[in-house]
Amino acid sequence: MDNLSASRLWTMRASYMMLAAVILFFHLLPLGTLPPRWAWPDLLLLLTFACAMRNPAYVPALSVAAVMLLADLLLQRPPGLYAALAVLGAEQLKRHAGGMRDASFLGEWAAVGMMVIALGLLNRVVLGILMVDQASLALAAIQTLMTVASYPLGIAVLHVLLDLRNPRPGGDDTTGAR
Repeated sequence: MDNLSASRLWTMRASYMMLAAVILFFHLLPLGTLPPRWAWPDLLLLLTFACAMRNPAYVPALSVAAVMLLADLLLQRPPGLYAALAVLGAEQLKRHAGGMRDASFLGEWAAVGMMVIALGLLNRVVLGILMVDQASLALAAIQTLMTVASYPLGIAVLHVLLDLRNPRPGGDDTTGAR
């Protein structure tokens, strides 16, 4: 019954926003002065997609849009493009999350992986059409693959930090619907 309470729902929504703020804070720290040769996974996208797959009610579209638009502005990306793609990807994953409850973790991982790859490709195509300077293709591919590869670790961390579990088949979700 604890999963159905309104206070739990709003606490988890606030926790998503706080974790996103912590990720952005550490991303903005000037830890290295040389250009990166290695791309770290996109932890913000990983957090968003993990929450969207595990419990869609915790990441409403407006929260995802706000977090990703703030990330676009702070990380000096073209404002709105990556945010819009992330919102579309999260909403697509939320729509299929109910059907994924019966699937194994590998099925969930594959769905998130395909969405991350599609989002990365679509982002590069749109930026290419608009002739915006981009990072090298190798660096973008490494970041995309690292994001997909680190999904299980991200789920484990979210399980420990937020007690974010995969809902049981046939169980109640956070909105009280079966």
